[in-house]
Amino acid sequence: MKHIHYLLFGLLCGLFTACQDGDWDEPNFENGAPYGNNDITEDGLVTIAELKADADYKDAFNNNGCVLVTKDIKIKGRVTGNDLGGNIYKQFALQDETGALIIAVNQGGLNGYLAEGQEVLIDLKGLYVGGYGSTPEVGAPYNGSIGRMSKDVWDKHFKLIGEPDASALQPTDFLTICNDIFDGKNDNVGKLVVLKNVTFTIANGETTFLNGTSSGSNYYSVQMDQFPNKTKSSKTYKVVVRTSSYADFAAMKLPYDVENGKKRACNIYGIATRFNNDWQISIRKSSDIEIIEN
Repeated sequence: MKHIHYLLFGLLCGLFTACQDGDWDEPNFENGAPYGNNDITEDGLVTIAELKADADYKDAFNNNGCVLVTKDIKIKGRVTGNDLGGNIYKQFALQDETGALIIAVNQGGLNGYLAEGQEVLIDLKGLYVGGYGSTPEVGAPYNGSIGRMSKDVWDKHFKLIGEPDASALQPTDFLTICNDIFDGKNDNVGKLVVLKNVTFTIANGETTFLNGTSSGSNYYSVQMDQFPNKTKSSKTYKVVVRTSSYADFAAMKLPYDVENGKKRACNIYGIATRFNNDWQISIRKSSDIEIIEN
């Protein structure tokens, strides 16, 4: 038995010495990122706006459909929102200079390699595109509409480009696009937006996002005083902040000045998706709630 112990000890010492001498093979990423498919090229690159307007896919995007992409086309953009804060589940938002959409992947921890500001090239051929509640998505068929693609499929269809650069993300002022929904436009759906100088309707010093109206399994919606319901052509339109009970900030108290008994104004950053007649703003992380100091 002693001989076995000595042998194992000798092997460990040899391994340690090799590491110290520089013989250990460290990861080498010179030939591309350790995720996805580094063989994808930019041949056939189209903008997100061109993809949404393509005659073969436009109807699916606008009418909650789902259609297979058969053309050899790619899109490229930067990640504007991921699952880092627990509020965006198994999907991320991608945006270029012309528009945005949601990429739905049946995988947790996407933020591990899809950080905010990461540029991504996606080969669309063989994937599906469509609309989920009027939000344009890339994914796979699910109950006649669009849903999440598998991790294995996703791995074959994306390529990471360069390092994440969050400074390259410029949010759109929500006031400039909020009326799009009246006209059924999806041009700006999926974009990173900022709602400036807003107060939460139910804020009173004790309420949290979880005190909002239940809107689906484990989700709650809170409205803002600056965006009351609007009615047009007998349809009621809303703007809400939609929060998962699993979000890191779900239980934080909504901004309120207890000492002076009034709501505190803030700037809200998030991804603006659309579910039929509602704008749903998904805050990405707690720092997206920027309280305005008086």
